[in-house]
Amino acid sequence: MMIAAVALVVVILLVAFILIPRGPNNGHAKKVDSNVTYDKPARMYTKAEVSLHNKRTDCWVIIKDKVYDVTSYVEEHPGGDAILDHAGDDSTEGFFGPQHATRVFDMINDFYIGDLKL
Repeated sequence: MMIAAVALVVVILLVAFILIPRGPNNGHAKKVDSNVTYDKPARMYTKAEVSLHNKRTDCWVIIKDKVYDVTSYVEEHPGGDAILDHAGDDSTEGFFGPQHATRVFDMINDFYIGDLKL
């Protein structure tokens, strides 16, 4: 009888863990949206300005017309120096490549610094 009660409690906890939303995104990956609104007005950068930030110690990338300063992430990047392949340039295609787990879509907004001036 005790084993049945323990098993029932474990099943209830597992069902609750699966069905109850986990945080603001309900456990689903967010997509980077070029129409995302941010708390502060977007700073505008030209492609020429972004291109100056093309080093390991100063690395900006463009993803869907948004500018991100990923300098602090370069050394942590699981793909090694691949992040530098498009430093100072458009990295949209590489960012949405099959090598990236869905968690990058949640992480990228932490590095947002402005929009690309078109």
